[in-house]
Amino acid sequence: MKILVTNDDGIRAEGIRRLAAVAAEIGEVWVVAPEFQCSAMSQRITVHGDVTVKKTEFPVSGVKSYAVGGTPADCVKIGLAYLMPERPDIVFSGINHGYNAGYDIAYSGTVGAAMEALMQGVPAIAFSNQSNGVYEVLEHYIRSVTGDLLRRPIGANEIWNVNFPGCSLKECNGICEVDGTAGHAFFLDLYDRADSEDGSFTLTPVEAQMKEAQKDSDVSALLDNYIAIGKIKNNLIR
Repeated sequence: MKILVTNDDGIRAEGIRRLAAVAAEIGEVWVVAPEFQCSAMSQRITVHGDVTVKKTEFPVSGVKSYAVGGTPADCVKIGLAYLMPERPDIVFSGINHGYNAGYDIAYSGTVGAAMEALMQGVPAIAFSNQSNGVYEVLEHYIRSVTGDLLRRPIGANEIWNVNFPGCSLKECNGICEVDGTAGHAFFLDLYDRADSEDGSFTLTPVEAQMKEAQKDSDVSALLDNYIAIGKIKNNLIR
């Protein structure tokens, strides 16, 4: 199996190293990821200016690795068109630092890269983990979850979206497959405001998260310490 691995947190992120290591146990891996942090870029592509592509060292044996001076969607386009000698069997995107659930999916560069793969005719799985840096549940389950999803059919206009809670393995309640996303975001758009004498002001993002969620949704599953697995559809694809 040939696997293209990308992300939106940048090629030096902890999550992509973990994901590439798992992918390397399955098949031949090409890492093509942004050189810099690209969170919340959705499926944005570069249409003005140049995009640099540099071969890099990567801390997983046998993995070919390239850093791209562009967006996650750029990485998928460039990986398919200019780097991989054959089309991959699948694209793995992540492991994102922070959940991609509810309305936050629309902003996600991790999901955007997976959707770009889908539009290029390549299946994809998006992976995310809670942003607290605890990977105990992920490390225990990711291989079995990935293997299961690779064997299961999915629509030509769908990707798998997998979120791991950042709790201890003992606290994890297992796997929850959800039919849809929450009708709200997990991350709240809150800002600290600083006013200037000239009437202008500056807004600084403040990280805040939902503490309650729509019942039987991806967000509620994560708040209850379940691994949340769902499908995301792209209605542009028929």
